[in-house]
Amino acid sequence: MPERFLPIPLGHLLARGAVVLAAVCVAPGAVAQTAPGAEPGAAAAPHGDDKADTGPLLTLQAAASEDVRQDTVQITVSAQVEAPDQASVGRKLNLLLDDMMKTAKSNAQVNARTGSYRVWPNTSNKGKLVGWQGEGSIILESTDFDAASALATKMGDKSAISNISFTLSRKAREAAERKLLNQAAQAFRERALAAASAFGFSGYRVKKIQLGGVGAVAPRAYMAMAKGAPAPAPAADVPLQADMVTVSVDVSGTVVLQ
Repeated sequence: MPERFLPIPLGHLLARGAVVLAAVCVAPGAVAQTAPGAEPGAAAAPHGDDKADTGPLLTLQAAASEDVRQDTVQITVSAQVEAPDQASVGRKLNLLLDDMMKTAKSNAQVNARTGSYRVWPNTSNKGKLVGWQGEGSIILESTDFDAASALATKMGDKSAISNISFTLSRKAREAAERKLLNQAAQAFRERALAAASAFGFSGYRVKKIQLGGVGAVAPRAYMAMAKGAPAPAPAADVPLQADMVTVSVDVSGTVVLQ
Protein backbone atom coordinates (compact mmCIF):
# COMPACT_ATOMS: atom_id res chain seq x y z
CA MET A 1 0.00 0.00 0.00
CA PRO A 2 1.59 3.43 -0.91
CA GLU A 3 2.45 5.62 2.03
CA ARG A 4 0.71 8.92 2.52
CA PHE A 5 2.29 11.98 4.13
CA LEU A 6 0.42 14.57 6.19
CA PRO A 7 1.32 18.17 5.27
CA ILE A 8 4.08 19.61 7.46
CA PRO A 9 4.23 23.44 8.00
CA LEU A 10 7.67 24.41 6.79
CA GLY A 11 8.24 28.12 7.50
CA HIS A 12 9.05 27.86 11.24
CA LEU A 13 10.67 24.41 11.04
CA LEU A 14 13.55 25.58 8.86
CA ALA A 15 13.84 29.02 10.48
CA ARG A 16 14.43 27.45 13.92
CA GLY A 17 16.70 24.64 12.80
CA ALA A 18 16.10 20.92 13.08
CA VAL A 19 12.82 19.89 14.64
CA VAL A 20 12.13 16.31 15.50
CA LEU A 21 8.71 15.13 14.50
CA ALA A 22 7.00 12.04 15.78
CA ALA A 23 6.11 9.49 13.14
CA VAL A 24 3.00 11.33 11.93
CA CYS A 25 3.95 11.23 8.29
CA VAL A 26 2.44 7.75 7.92
CA ALA A 27 -1.30 7.65 8.25
CA PRO A 28 -3.11 4.95 10.25
CA GLY A 29 -3.67 1.92 8.10
CA ALA A 30 -0.67 2.76 5.90
CA VAL A 31 2.19 2.31 8.32
CA ALA A 32 4.53 0.40 6.04
CA GLN A 33 6.06 0.77 2.61
CA THR A 34 6.72 -2.37 0.60
CA ALA A 35 10.00 -2.67 -1.25
CA PRO A 36 9.89 -3.28 -5.01
CA GLY A 37 9.46 -6.99 -5.84
CA ALA A 38 8.32 -7.96 -2.34
CA GLU A 39 5.29 -10.14 -1.74
CA PRO A 40 2.10 -8.12 -1.20
CA GLY A 41 1.30 -7.71 2.49
CA ALA A 42 4.72 -8.95 3.64
CA ALA A 43 5.39 -5.79 5.67
CA ALA A 44 1.87 -4.80 6.62
CA ALA A 45 1.93 -4.75 10.43
CA PRO A 46 -1.19 -3.39 12.21
CA HIS A 47 -0.80 0.20 13.44
CA GLY A 48 -0.08 0.22 17.15
CA ASP A 49 1.11 -3.39 17.18
CA ASP A 50 4.20 -3.74 19.38
CA LYS A 51 5.66 -6.12 16.81
CA ALA A 52 5.83 -3.25 14.32
CA ASP A 53 8.96 -1.90 16.07
CA THR A 54 10.74 -5.25 16.48
CA GLY A 55 12.66 -4.96 13.20
CA PRO A 56 16.11 -3.39 12.83
CA LEU A 57 16.32 0.39 12.98
CA LEU A 58 18.00 2.20 10.08
CA THR A 59 18.99 5.90 10.04
CA LEU A 60 18.84 7.58 6.65
CA GLN A 61 19.42 11.06 5.26
CA ALA A 62 18.44 12.75 2.01
CA ALA A 63 18.71 16.32 0.75
CA ALA A 64 17.65 18.60 -2.06
CA SER A 65 19.17 21.97 -2.97
CA GLU A 66 18.79 24.74 -5.51
CA ASP A 67 20.71 27.90 -6.40
CA VAL A 68 18.39 30.91 -6.17
CA ARG A 69 19.28 34.46 -7.13
CA GLN A 70 19.05 36.94 -4.26
CA ASP A 71 16.10 39.24 -4.82
CA THR A 72 16.58 41.99 -2.22
CA VAL A 73 19.14 44.82 -2.23
CA GLN A 74 20.25 46.87 0.76
CA ILE A 75 21.98 50.17 -0.01
CA THR A 76 23.57 52.11 2.86
CA VAL A 77 23.74 55.87 2.25
CA SER A 78 26.05 57.72 4.68
CA ALA A 79 26.73 61.38 5.49
CA GLN A 80 29.36 63.20 7.54
CA VAL A 81 29.40 66.59 9.25
CA GLU A 82 31.96 68.67 11.19
CA ALA A 83 31.58 71.38 13.83
CA PRO A 84 33.61 73.06 16.60
CA ASP A 85 31.75 71.34 19.44
CA GLN A 86 29.89 68.10 20.10
CA ALA A 87 26.44 69.66 20.45
CA SER A 88 26.72 71.44 17.12
CA VAL A 89 27.79 68.24 15.37
CA GLY A 90 24.79 66.41 16.83
CA ARG A 91 22.35 69.08 15.67
CA LYS A 92 23.81 69.25 12.16
CA LEU A 93 23.84 65.46 11.79
CA ASN A 94 20.26 65.11 13.04
CA LEU A 95 18.99 67.73 10.60
CA LEU A 96 20.87 66.11 7.72
CA LEU A 97 19.59 62.61 8.52
CA ASP A 98 16.02 63.91 8.88
CA ASP A 99 16.27 65.51 5.45
CA MET A 100 17.75 62.33 3.97
CA MET A 101 14.96 60.24 5.47
CA LYS A 102 12.30 62.50 3.92
CA THR A 103 13.90 61.94 0.52
CA ALA A 104 14.20 58.20 1.15
CA LYS A 105 10.49 57.92 1.98
CA SER A 106 9.51 59.59 -1.28
CA ASN A 107 9.47 56.22 -3.04
CA ALA A 108 6.95 53.72 -1.70
CA GLN A 109 8.75 50.83 -3.43
CA VAL A 110 11.78 51.28 -1.18
CA ASN A 111 11.85 50.72 2.59
CA ALA A 112 14.09 53.10 4.54
CA ARG A 113 15.41 52.85 8.09
CA THR A 114 18.05 54.53 10.22
CA GLY A 115 21.47 52.89 10.16
CA SER A 116 24.61 53.81 12.09
CA TYR A 117 25.05 57.01 14.13
CA ARG A 118 28.40 58.14 15.57
CA VAL A 119 29.99 61.34 16.91
CA TRP A 120 33.68 61.60 17.82
CA PRO A 121 36.34 64.27 18.58
CA ASN A 122 39.08 65.35 16.16
CA THR A 123 42.52 65.96 17.61
CA SER A 124 45.73 67.40 16.25
CA ASN A 125 49.07 65.60 16.08
CA LYS A 126 49.82 66.94 19.55
CA GLY A 127 46.57 65.55 20.98
CA LYS A 128 44.77 68.87 21.16
CA LEU A 129 41.03 68.92 20.51
CA VAL A 130 40.41 70.79 17.24
CA GLY A 131 36.75 69.96 16.59
CA TRP A 132 34.12 67.30 16.35
CA GLN A 133 32.89 65.02 13.56
CA GLY A 134 29.74 62.98 13.10
CA GLU A 135 28.55 60.27 10.73
CA GLY A 136 25.15 58.69 10.19
CA SER A 137 23.48 56.49 7.61
CA ILE A 138 20.15 55.54 6.07
CA ILE A 139 19.58 51.99 4.82
CA LEU A 140 17.45 51.53 1.70
CA GLU A 141 15.95 48.08 1.10
CA SER A 142 13.87 46.90 -1.83
CA THR A 143 13.22 44.04 -4.23
CA ASP A 144 13.03 46.69 -6.97
CA PHE A 145 16.71 47.20 -7.79
CA ASP A 146 16.10 50.05 -10.21
CA ALA A 147 14.00 52.01 -7.71
CA ALA A 148 16.55 51.57 -4.93
CA SER A 149 19.46 52.55 -7.19
CA ALA A 150 17.69 55.65 -8.46
CA LEU A 151 16.76 56.74 -4.94
CA ALA A 152 20.32 56.29 -3.68
CA THR A 153 21.58 58.40 -6.58
CA LYS A 154 18.99 61.06 -5.82
CA MET A 155 20.30 61.31 -2.25
CA GLY A 156 23.90 61.67 -3.46
CA ASP A 157 24.05 65.48 -3.29
CA LYS A 158 24.17 65.29 0.53
CA SER A 159 25.54 61.83 1.09
CA ALA A 160 27.44 58.92 -0.44
CA ILE A 161 26.80 55.21 -0.90
CA SER A 162 28.90 53.41 1.72
CA ASN A 163 27.75 49.83 1.22
CA ILE A 164 25.59 47.60 -0.98
CA SER A 165 24.56 44.08 -0.05
CA PHE A 166 22.10 41.48 -1.32
CA THR A 167 19.86 39.00 0.47
CA LEU A 168 17.14 36.49 -0.34
CA SER A 169 13.70 37.58 0.81
CA ARG A 170 11.70 35.39 3.17
CA LYS A 171 8.98 34.94 0.56
CA ALA A 172 11.41 33.68 -2.08
CA ARG A 173 13.24 31.44 0.40
CA GLU A 174 10.06 29.78 1.66
CA ALA A 175 8.83 29.22 -1.91
CA ALA A 176 12.08 27.43 -2.74
CA GLU A 177 11.93 25.41 0.50
CA ARG A 178 8.40 24.17 -0.22
CA LYS A 179 9.52 22.80 -3.57
CA LEU A 180 12.70 21.31 -2.17
CA LEU A 181 10.88 19.60 0.71
CA ASN A 182 8.91 17.46 -1.75
CA GLN A 183 12.12 16.53 -3.57
CA ALA A 184 13.97 15.67 -0.34
CA ALA A 185 11.04 13.59 0.95
CA GLN A 186 10.89 11.64 -2.32
CA ALA A 187 14.63 10.99 -2.14
CA PHE A 188 14.27 9.78 1.45
CA ARG A 189 11.49 7.35 0.50
CA GLU A 190 13.53 5.96 -2.39
CA ARG A 191 16.60 5.44 -0.18
CA ALA A 192 14.52 3.73 2.50
CA LEU A 193 12.98 1.32 -0.02
CA ALA A 194 16.36 0.60 -1.60
CA ALA A 195 17.95 -0.07 1.81
CA ALA A 196 15.11 -2.37 2.88
CA SER A 197 15.42 -4.39 -0.32
CA ALA A 198 19.24 -4.53 -0.09
CA PHE A 199 19.11 -6.02 3.41
CA GLY A 200 16.44 -8.57 2.50
CA PHE A 201 13.42 -6.88 4.02
CA SER A 202 10.09 -6.36 2.33
CA GLY A 203 9.54 -2.76 3.37
CA TYR A 204 9.88 -0.21 6.12
CA ARG A 205 7.92 1.93 8.55
CA VAL A 206 8.89 5.52 9.38
CA LYS A 207 9.64 5.92 13.09
CA LYS A 208 11.15 9.43 13.32
CA ILE A 209 11.84 12.32 10.94
CA GLN A 210 14.06 15.36 11.36
CA LEU A 211 14.07 18.37 9.04
CA GLY A 212 16.80 20.91 8.49
CA GLY A 213 18.01 23.27 5.82
CA VAL A 214 19.97 26.33 4.83
CA GLY A 215 18.19 29.28 3.29
CA ALA A 216 19.35 32.40 5.07
CA VAL A 217 22.87 33.71 4.62
CA ALA A 218 24.66 36.87 5.61
CA PRO A 219 24.29 39.71 3.10
CA ARG A 220 27.08 39.88 0.53
CA ALA A 221 28.91 43.21 0.54
CA TYR A 222 29.09 44.82 -2.90
CA MET A 223 31.07 48.01 -2.32
CA ALA A 224 32.14 50.38 0.42
CA MET A 225 33.18 54.01 0.75
CA ALA A 226 36.40 54.77 2.59
CA LYS A 227 35.73 56.43 5.95
CA GLY A 228 36.22 60.17 5.79
CA ALA A 229 35.78 60.37 2.02
CA PRO A 230 33.67 63.31 0.82
CA ALA A 231 30.31 62.72 -0.78
CA PRO A 232 30.69 62.47 -4.55
CA ALA A 233 28.67 64.49 -7.02
CA PRO A 234 25.41 62.88 -8.26
CA ALA A 235 26.14 60.19 -10.84
CA ALA A 236 24.25 57.70 -12.95
CA ASP A 237 22.23 55.05 -11.14
CA VAL A 238 24.37 52.33 -9.60
CA PRO A 239 24.31 49.09 -11.66
CA LEU A 240 23.18 46.22 -9.42
CA GLN A 241 23.66 42.49 -10.00
CA ALA A 242 22.72 40.10 -7.21
CA ASP A 243 24.59 36.90 -6.45
CA MET A 244 23.23 33.36 -6.23
CA VAL A 245 22.58 31.68 -2.88
CA THR A 246 22.02 27.98 -2.22
CA VAL A 247 18.78 26.97 -0.52
CA SER A 248 18.69 23.41 0.77
CA VAL A 249 16.36 21.13 2.68
CA ASP A 250 17.62 18.07 4.58
CA VAL A 251 15.46 15.14 5.64
CA SER A 252 16.89 12.61 8.06
CA GLY A 253 15.14 10.03 10.12
CA THR A 254 14.85 6.52 11.47
CA VAL A 255 12.89 3.73 9.83
CA VAL A 256 12.00 0.23 11.04
CA LEU A 257 12.87 -2.47 8.51
CA GLN A 258 10.06 -5.00 8.17
